Amino acid sequence: MGVGIPSASSPLSSQHLKGIYKDQFEVLERHTQWGLDLLDRYVKFVKERTEVEQAYAKQLRFSQQQSFVQILQEVNDFAGQRELVAENLSVCVCLELTKYSQEMKQERKMHFQEGRRAQQQLENGFKQLENSKRKFERDCREAEKAAQTAERLDQDINATKADVEKAKQQAHLRSHMAEESKNEYAAQLQRFNRDQAHFYFSQMPQIFDKLQDMDERRATRLGAGYGLLSEAELEVVPIIAKCLEGMKVAANAVDPKNDSQVLIELHKSGFARPGDVEFEDFSQPMNRAPSDSSLGTPSDGRPELRGPGRSRTKRWPFGKKNKTVVTEDFSHLPPEQQRKRLQQQLEERSRELQKEVDQREALKKMKGVYEKTPQMGDPASLEPQIAETLSNIERLKLEVQKYEAWLAEAETRVLSNRGDSLSRHARPPDPPASAPPDSSSNSASQDTKESSEEPPSEESQDTPIYTEFDEDFEEEPTSPIGHCVAIYHFEGSSEGTISMAEGEDLSLMEEDKGDGWTRVRRKEGGEGYVPTSYLRVTLN
Repeated sequence: MGVGIPSASSPLSSQHLKGIYKDQFEVLERHTQWGLDLLDRYVKFVKERTEVEQAYAKQLRFSQQQSFVQILQEVNDFAGQRELVAENLSVCVCLELTKYSQEMKQERKMHFQEGRRAQQQLENGFKQLENSKRKFERDCREAEKAAQTAERLDQDINATKADVEKAKQQAHLRSHMAEESKNEYAAQLQRFNRDQAHFYFSQMPQIFDKLQDMDERRATRLGAGYGLLSEAELEVVPIIAKCLEGMKVAANAVDPKNDSQVLIELHKSGFARPGDVEFEDFSQPMNRAPSDSSLGTPSDGRPELRGPGRSRTKRWPFGKKNKTVVTEDFSHLPPEQQRKRLQQQLEERSRELQKEVDQREALKKMKGVYEKTPQMGDPASLEPQIAETLSNIERLKLEVQKYEAWLAEAETRVLSNRGDSLSRHARPPDPPASAPPDSSSNSASQDTKESSEEPPSEESQDTPIYTEFDEDFEEEPTSPIGHCVAIYHFEGSSEGTISMAEGEDLSLMEEDKGDGWTRVRRKEGGEGYVPTSYLRVTLN
């Protein structure tokens, strides 16, 4: 960095010296401050980029549908790479450059303090030079004045000899003081010229060189920081490319036909198709002939009694939902769904039974240890627990036998319905157009066995023939106890659940009972259970 150095022949003044110093230091201050500001702005930029990368990674990790498991895995890996980028930028760029910026600020402050001290010393020397110069000038005038006074008295005939001698002594004294001031001014001028030469030719160039070196090192380090930004991206490009390729493979693996078949198998009712409804002539005053194929007449041809005690609900697949009673053997459900629910209950009871058996064996072994080593415990203290497990085992065995019998009946009914449908239509039954995830029960006044074994009775034309597959929890409409928002998308494909879209507003009908499920109602209608962890709940 070049600086303006005054020539030896140029006139030097205090204002000139201050102007030289001010111009050069203002340029250096602006430039070095600009460099440090640029460094700080880049650190701030990388910090904000780190926050964006972290937020982007979180959104990528949790924003996809659960049905695309492979895509979620790839997105998870993709998010991991974005987190790696954020971590590398935070450690290698933000942390290192922040530390380096602090070091640069301290070094810059030290150099400017050194320059200001040198400038202050030079200004102090210049002030001393000016003082000695003014003193020399003043003493010269006083000596000249004293000499003129002595000469005037010497020529005055009226002046006494004593006055003339005194005037000569005063002139000699003033002349001597002027000579001393001259010598002092000359020495001060020589000293200032030496200090000024040292300042402009040695001190300031050294300080400027240090500032130049500092600024070049800062620019080099900043350039390296720019490179780290691209290097962090290049490191994860191969893995990100593999993730994207995996997403493409997962997208090509979508099989709509298979998904439709899975939905059909999940929601098929197992009911046989109804026969044709025959024309009933009410214009003739005679009894109608019962139709074997009509669903409104029992299969044995006997007309059903009409009365409040024998009134039964006819079943239509598209009729209004009726409030039903949930039975222990699930006879209120369609045959296929009844079989699935019984199978689930049987498996649960079997697992509980095995757990109780294992617990009983463990208690018996512990009791044997206590009997052999009384110091470890009292064997009699285990008797209540052993008796309780025995009671539970007996209870669970009875329940397993009960569910096995119900399951056998349900499987027989499913096979029978399939056989009737094949013989009647000569082709397999179509699945229902749509079926709710769970099912409902028959009227509260019906007997449990009647709902699954008695033939349907005739009633008014608008009464449904098939029991609608309402949810187990369906009751009289109740007011919501709060509202909630779906955090994630959920496909209600299992029995009793309901689908919801991400961000959808729902009415809270029933809180989580501890099983991880919450009952909600959609705005367009329909109630069901959804995972509690998928909701943001607000109670009234």
